[in-house]
This record gives sequence, C-alpha cells and structure tokens, in this order.
Amino acid sequence: MVQCPKELKTALTAGTLAGGLAAQCCPDCGGAWIRPEHYAEWQAEQSIDPDAEPHVAQVPSQLSTDFTPPSLDNRAALCPDCKHYLVRGRIQLKELMFFVERCPNCQGYWCDRGEWDVLQQLQLDQHLNYIFNDQWQAQVKALDLTIREKAATIEKLGPEIADKIFELATLLEDHPNGDFGVAYLMRRFEE
Repeated sequence: MVQCPKELKTALTAGTLAGGLAAQCCPDCGGAWIRPEHYAEWQAEQSIDPDAEPHVAQVPSQLSTDFTPPSLDNRAALCPDCKHYLVRGRIQLKELMFFVERCPNCQGYWCDRGEWDVLQQLQLDQHLNYIFNDQWQAQVKALDLTIREKAATIEKLGPEIADKIFELATLLEDHPNGDFGVAYLMRRFEE
C-alpha cells in the first residue's frame, strides 16, 4: 500500500488526472503521485518529445488564475515509492508561488491539489522536467524582466511613445549596424 507523502496515514488510490494521465491520488488532500513510467507512457501517447529543449510557452507570472496553493504545499515529503526526500521546483505566479515536487531517485512527481490544472494552463504538464531545469528557470526570469520593463516604459512614456521605442529597438536589433544607432541615441542624451 502506497501512502500519501503529505497525509502520511492515507493510502493513495488509482486515479486519472485531466488529460488522461494515470496517477496515484490522495482522497484526503487531493494531491497526486505521478510515477515516472506512467508519465513516460502518457508523453508517448501525446507524441511529446521528452528530450525537447526547455522553452517557456507561457510566463507563469502572466497567468490569470484563481488557484490558491494548499497549506500542505510547504510540507516536506518523502517519495511514496522509494522514500527519498522530494526536491521542489518553484512556479512563481502573479502574486503567489507553489512547488511541484520530484523524487531525485525514481523521478516520480508529486502535485498538490490544483497544481496539475495550473501546469496544464502553463503548458508545463507535457514537460514537468522543465520546472527543475536551470535553463527554463533563467528563461522565465528573463521574459518576466522584459514584461516588467515594457510595462514600466509604457507607464513612464505613455503607450504612443513606448510603441515607437519598441519598434525602434526591434529595428536596431535587426540591423547589422544597429549598435551605431544605439550609440547615437546615448550620445544625444549625454549632452
């Protein structure tokens, strides 16, 4: 009998997550244990390349959701199958964050109640390994910074001028001598 890693006295039962993924589910906390072999089979059925290069389909901080992480999300846990401590991968939403957990030994995943639905919205359900990948995390940070920087530019200059700035930036980035244009603008503002 496999026990829930969060509700230690509760046995997990066979279930299916949205999208048809087989999982061991906790009837008490609503969490789900995704065994690596079930996840690999599901990926194959979906024609998903498990070795695809990490890329951000949607920046988590831009997701509009009413999801609230359960209180058990902060509880440390052991793998239901091999009893190793689960490591946590952070997902930062607009005003909150949650953690998906993975066993470093058997590579199974634990999702607390509601997390699988958010992962589907972020298109991370197909590549849970991205959450634990430094390259993906760096991409998320860079994209988030770009979004915040654009919002600040619009706020300070107004949408009309900001659009012109964004257009000019794209033109200069794509031009072989674009750095000359940037240098020209910088000299103009130093005077």
